[in-house]
Amino acid sequence: MSEERDQKNAIFAQQQLPPGVDPRMPRSTATERVKADFGLDVPQEVVPLPSAGKVYPPGSSLHGLELVEIKAMTAREEDILTSRALLKKGTVVTELIRSCLTDKSINPLDLLSGDRNALMISIRITGYGAEYAVEMDCPECAVKSPHSFNLGALPIKRLEIEPVVPGTNVFEFLLPYSKKTVRFKFMTGRDEEEIMVMGEKQKKLALGTETNVTTNLLYSILSINGIEDRVKISNFIKAMPARDSLALRDYIKDNEPGIEMRQDTTCNACGHTEEVSMPLGVTFLWPSSGR
Repeated sequence: MSEERDQKNAIFAQQQLPPGVDPRMPRSTATERVKADFGLDVPQEVVPLPSAGKVYPPGSSLHGLELVEIKAMTAREEDILTSRALLKKGTVVTELIRSCLTDKSINPLDLLSGDRNALMISIRITGYGAEYAVEMDCPECAVKSPHSFNLGALPIKRLEIEPVVPGTNVFEFLLPYSKKTVRFKFMTGRDEEEIMVMGEKQKKLALGTETNVTTNLLYSILSINGIEDRVKISNFIKAMPARDSLALRDYIKDNEPGIEMRQDTTCNACGHTEEVSMPLGVTFLWPSSGR
């Protein structure tokens, strides 16, 4: 991807803002009090949604919304990140986004996963900066070495396919082998949390074989040839030819709006350069374990 496109798609790039949009909007009463008492001005930023709000229904706070305003991370959000109760429930990401959104009518669970990722990266930048330092194994020489990712330069992957009906999270795909027409959706924060809870239950019950592929397909597929019955869809998924399953999953992955979580890295040991996926470890939201 060219340097020009990287700059254009930077999360906080000013050219993302449509004409007439003020990136600095009114502060909350609490924030104004802190500013008056201590002269501390909590920054606010405008974040572009990769979906551009095209998948959210009319009447929703997110319908047609291209930009979302967030406030910068504070010590209050650090409390959320270290909450044992939230960590156990798997709702840390949701509550962090909820806390930083200035529009409290937006429910983070309703957001597409890709839109949530855009907000999470932006929130992290406001809290700890754009540099994300990790250690990675070189695929060429297997030596572990430090790498630094620039979160502010991660390009936005826009929604380029149109929903079946405007304002809905419903898309179509023709399975190449069985020739069945599938209607699917891009997963939301609510789906992510439900899948996480289900996975934890399976681990505790020691049910054996993991069901990541079929579970994700069940949450993504809305109908098959017009059939919406969840039991029938589940049965079809289990019997779905592998080539159909792969084709559908690739189509969803290739078209899902979000953030391109990949950057070029160079191994300090052997000099091998390769584009790699950015690992999301514990230091992503908590850069220093000594804090």
